[in-house]
Amino acid sequence: MFATKRLSSSCDLKAPDGSEVRLLLSLKGGSMAHFRLSPGEVSMAVMHRTVEEIWYVVAGGGTLWRDFDGREEMEELSVGLCVTIPLGTRFQFCASAGVGLEIVAVTMPPWPGDGEAVLVSGPWPPTLRRIPS
Repeated sequence: MFATKRLSSSCDLKAPDGSEVRLLLSLKGGSMAHFRLSPGEVSMAVMHRTVEEIWYVVAGGGTLWRDFDGREEMEELSVGLCVTIPLGTRFQFCASAGVGLEIVAVTMPPWPGDGEAVLVSGPWPPTLRRIPS
C-alpha cells in the first residue's frame, strides 16, 4: 500500500531526449523521476504523445525551450523554479556550461514506455543522442 524509495546514486536509464533518469515512485495517476544533464549538455527536442509533466529544478541551472500552438518561449532554469510541460508541447533543455542541471518531474499519467516521445526540431543542436527502444 505504501512505497518508499531513496534517489539512486546511479542512472537507471536514459530518457528518449538523452537525459539521465533516476526512477522514483509511481501511483495510478502519475509517476515521479529525477532527470540530470551534465554541464553544457543539450537534450534532444521532443514532444510527448499522451503525458504531461511538472518539473521542479533541484540543482544547477540551464534553459528550457517550450513551443505549443504557436506560443514559443525560453525559460531560464534555476533552483526552486517549477514549470509545466502541457500535453502536445515541443520542448528541449540544456544545462549551463559551468554547472549541471537536476530536475524532479511528475508525469501524468505515469510514463507509458517506448514510443511516448516523438523527436521534433528544436532551437539547439543536441549533444545527447536518443537511446533506441
